[in-house]
Amino acid sequence: MSFADHYVWLKAAHVGAALLFVGGVILTSLTLALASTLPRGSEPFVAAIRRYDRWVTVPAIIAVWLLGTGLAVSGAWFGQGWLNAKLGFVVLLSGLHGVQSGRLRRIAAGAPPTTSISLPLVLLAVIAIAVLAVAKP
Repeated sequence: MSFADHYVWLKAAHVGAALLFVGGVILTSLTLALASTLPRGSEPFVAAIRRYDRWVTVPAIIAVWLLGTGLAVSGAWFGQGWLNAKLGFVVLLSGLHGVQSGRLRRIAAGAPPTTSISLPLVLLAVIAIAVLAVAKP
């Protein structure tokens, strides 16, 4: 297999992992946004979302970081402005996921939900990441 073949498969795996991660973060954002409207006894639903987060979203973010690092090394992109900006948004999204995971854990344990404005931040970050990754301005 040539370097180009490896690169294409690495990029495909990175994009697949990113889709799983973003889907999980959006699912969590929506759950947190609606948590205050859920009827009493919805803790099992929130617990199911939390299990999905632990078993799908967390492994996906690990894969995104590992595969993305591999892509950046293979493309010799470290130090380029577009990658630095993209990494800033990825760090924001990763940190937001951590905050969301903590909120899910507390709600699943019976704590009252708090107001969540994370969905607009998630969408902004995802759009910025996509534009930077494709256009590489």
